[in-house]
Amino acid sequence: MSIRVLVVDDSALIREVLSRTLVREGDISVVGTAADPIEAREKIRTLDPDVVTLDIEMPNMNGLAFLDKLMRLRPTPVVMVSTLTRKGASETLLALELGAVDFVAKPGADLSGGIEAFAAALRDKVRAAARSDVRGRAERVEVPKVAVRTAAAPEGAVIAIGASTGGVEAIRTVLSGMPADCPPILIAQHMPAGFTARFAARLDELSTITVLEAEDRLALKAGHAYVARGDYHLRVERSSGQLKCRLSHDDLASGHRPSVDVLFESVARTVGPLAVGAILTGMGRDGARGLKLMRDAGAYTVGQSQASALVYGMPRVAFEEGAVVEQAPVEAIAARLANALSRLKSAA
Repeated sequence: MSIRVLVVDDSALIREVLSRTLVREGDISVVGTAADPIEAREKIRTLDPDVVTLDIEMPNMNGLAFLDKLMRLRPTPVVMVSTLTRKGASETLLALELGAVDFVAKPGADLSGGIEAFAAALRDKVRAAARSDVRGRAERVEVPKVAVRTAAAPEGAVIAIGASTGGVEAIRTVLSGMPADCPPILIAQHMPAGFTARFAARLDELSTITVLEAEDRLALKAGHAYVARGDYHLRVERSSGQLKCRLSHDDLASGHRPSVDVLFESVARTVGPLAVGAILTGMGRDGARGLKLMRDAGAYTVGQSQASALVYGMPRVAFEEGAVVEQAPVEAIAARLANALSRLKSAA
């Protein structure tokens, strides 16, 4: 059966473009369109779509207000179609906090960024949204977060985290549990250019630790987290006796840039048994190979459990390939990482 989509946008042209884009490969059908949230509310009730694509700036009701009501009253997978501006990035991240599964950035008026790349990304994200568990997430009773008093580790230790669809909230949950004495944290989240700086700033607002967008050759510091820049791979290297971020714009790896595999492989090679790693919610298999290399190098590794993952794709593949030492609910992952670091410190 095809994935049934409702397209919500105040522009008739955009509704037409999105509709034609979505149905191109035959596995997605557009069952309706709506020009504003009021019309969308009625069509969701009568058409019961599998996925909704939603713009933010619309008449009669802001898209964020509509999303908030929708996720509380009738949880439905939503993919935001966002503008690539500072304001658009902030609103998009808020939409993900409110429960949207993912987002895709609209190409510019001059079609910069490529209409074909936009079309492929939109279809992929709608497919991932259709497989997501937003209703289960809304009904699930949250596991109490385990208090983490310390994550002190030996000199040279590193935490590596990778995620994709649903990762914005999962990463926030993990980082908000990490105390200020934690070792450096490196993060690869599938996200396009233009959004990662705001993502890092938002995480910084919500965390005890300092979170920033990674810069090339930036020395790693304890109590800091470094988010891979959109459209760049993030690696760790040892130079002049220091661990540093390295950014590169080389080919896609495992279908992505930034790639979780690229980050994890560099951590396995450079940090070895002093690393700990976590693979979180996401579609596909990016990260499984790199996490297996980390485990083989002596690192502690954890995968997000199926019950707590919005999309149990990347963690499932990592588990099936023997890349994770254990699986855990996302609320418990900070404590698992801290315990592993404590064991490293005791052994040292």
